[in-house]
Amino acid sequence: MSRNILVTGKNGQLGRSLKKAVNLFYNSPHQSPNNFEIIKDLNFIFVARDELDLSNPQSINLFFQNKKFNGIINCAAYTSVDNAESDVESVEQINYLSVDQIAKVAKNLEIPLIHISTDYVFNGHSFKPYLEKDKTDPLNIYGLTKLKAEKAIIESGCQGAIIRTSWLYSEFGNNFVKTMLFLGREHESVRVIIDQIGSPTYAFNLAKLIIMIINDYLINKIFNSNFNIYHFSDDGICSRYEFAKAIFEISGVSCKLDPVRSKDYYTLAKRPNYSAMNKDKIKKHFPKLVMPHWRESLIYCLSELKNIRS
Repeated sequence: MSRNILVTGKNGQLGRSLKKAVNLFYNSPHQSPNNFEIIKDLNFIFVARDELDLSNPQSINLFFQNKKFNGIINCAAYTSVDNAESDVESVEQINYLSVDQIAKVAKNLEIPLIHISTDYVFNGHSFKPYLEKDKTDPLNIYGLTKLKAEKAIIESGCQGAIIRTSWLYSEFGNNFVKTMLFLGREHESVRVIIDQIGSPTYAFNLAKLIIMIINDYLINKIFNSNFNIYHFSDDGICSRYEFAKAIFEISGVSCKLDPVRSKDYYTLAKRPNYSAMNKDKIKKHFPKLVMPHWRESLIYCLSELKNIRS
């Protein structure tokens, strides 16, 4: 009998990347993420807003009535960091209150919840990669709502994992890589911030990790009663400027890049200047996890984008 895993955020870049990973690893008998054993009887059920509207508390209650799931993966989120500053009620509901509801559902059903959080829970004043136990202090509304969701999940007492990730991009949806490609092909020069430091994360790599975690839980019950917070990104650290430079170099875009500092580049929401995260914990818990360097992942993503366009 199949075990049903609910995945929210079907149409987002992580949801679409997870569906890509599921199709690859569950429909091919010779494929598995990072040579990791997977349970073949898992049935991933992907839902979008028309099926589960996280902006509507009543919709959440109705959705879970008379449904049986063996795990929940929450990929849905309000991710427009600047718009969040003026749309507080919406971002609060989607990023925090809906997660609180889902966590309580997971607790009542005694099933694991895997939730995606962000490096923006930190203020960026550090000078070394953040540990999971380091003090949180978000600078913007988006980061604050994601932190409140983390606390709500832990307080619910449900089992599972919170994965903090950073600078997510993919061949799907809107993201920094696709924006840079568009701007680079439309303009002679582009201004990019040089003093924001972090680690890009290819969404497909995060999707593979999620599959590893849900399988490991169902096989070994690794979480017990503790809720784990993990940091995950691709390997390596760079500035936004260095990331954009690599995008142009690999893609053959000749647009000139002009480095600017955050103080000279106005945005509605403040961003942390340094948000690189220490990933020793996830490496220790999942020794088979392969974490490519961000440039290697970027090359692969740009190749996938090229295939989509051709």
